[in-house]
Amino acid sequence: MTMLLVADLLLVALVTAAAWAMPALARPSLPFGVRVPPGRVTDQAVTEQRRLYTRRVLGLGVLAALVSPPLLMLGGSERVPALAPAVLVLADAVAYHRASRAVRTAKRRGNWYAGSRQGVTADTTLRTDPVRVPWLWLAPAALLLIAGTVTGITRYGGLPATLPTQRGMGVDLVHRVSTTPPAAFAPVLVQAVLTVLMPLLAAGLTRARPELDAARPAGSARRYRAYLKGVIRLAFATAACANLSVFLIALQIWEILRPSVIVTVVTYLPLGAALVAWIVFELRVGQAGHRLPPEPGEEAEDSHLVQRDDDRHWHLGGFVYANRADPALYVHQRAGGASWTMNLGHPLTWAVLAAVLVVALLTAAGTIPLPAR
Repeated sequence: MTMLLVADLLLVALVTAAAWAMPALARPSLPFGVRVPPGRVTDQAVTEQRRLYTRRVLGLGVLAALVSPPLLMLGGSERVPALAPAVLVLADAVAYHRASRAVRTAKRRGNWYAGSRQGVTADTTLRTDPVRVPWLWLAPAALLLIAGTVTGITRYGGLPATLPTQRGMGVDLVHRVSTTPPAAFAPVLVQAVLTVLMPLLAAGLTRARPELDAARPAGSARRYRAYLKGVIRLAFATAACANLSVFLIALQIWEILRPSVIVTVVTYLPLGAALVAWIVFELRVGQAGHRLPPEPGEEAEDSHLVQRDDDRHWHLGGFVYANRADPALYVHQRAGGASWTMNLGHPLTWAVLAAVLVVALLTAAGTIPLPAR
């Protein structure tokens, strides 16, 4: 019971910290996913909503922490620890949406873009001279996949009739499943999926529409290139960290490594290191590279334009983008830090969503069986 309570409170703290940091990770000109001109970044309406949002998020976090112990005692189930954090995520999302609507209303009523020259900029060199993907950074993830595959094949013949089941980042020695190839090689399959997805991710990010500043086209283009290369490197490194954690889980399932508290902590460490690396990256580089210092000659750059107000295409506080006239499939998300979203106005997006829905329905109907764990 104590461990469940600790896990519950840690999840509540993590959700609260992520929600609190969300507005700070975005560019100053995109408070709560709303595009504002540079002269309105510190407007009273914006600063007031930042203050109210922070107060609401912290209050909701404290409330969730207070409610968690009685919920756990009344429920007594392993699923109860996820209840309070799940409700907290929804409550924080509502608070974020309220702040976004308030800023958008103040912007509309104050006519913040009156008298400004709006424009957009494009970096055509991203097509003629695209960002070079640092493939060497994917090598650790691939090597860990090979290690998992070779170890699993070598060990499979000597496995017992049953295997322990996976529980989070550890294994349950009491509840066991029959030894079958899907059960034994499930961790290797996870490693393979993570590794294969990385080149696809890199291809998508390098072809996504860049987020540039019309007021400083040259400087923002340079920053975005540095930012994109850093994101891809971190994504590859994160895949390696995840593959290492999965490999440690596999060693426990194959009964090469005996489960213990120390082993569980060590299994979490690679993912924790990846999380710290992303936080440092966001603090030093920022969304679309806006925190990177200007190079000599860029300080005086000013096209006398402000970025075009395209709020009508963004919904749910800057998380959802829909523009039929935009040929871009991937666009940089407004909310949060290093994240992209698909253009719901693009036909290919709906084709992808339809395919995912079909697979989900077939899986739910039992037509596509999932590996037993």
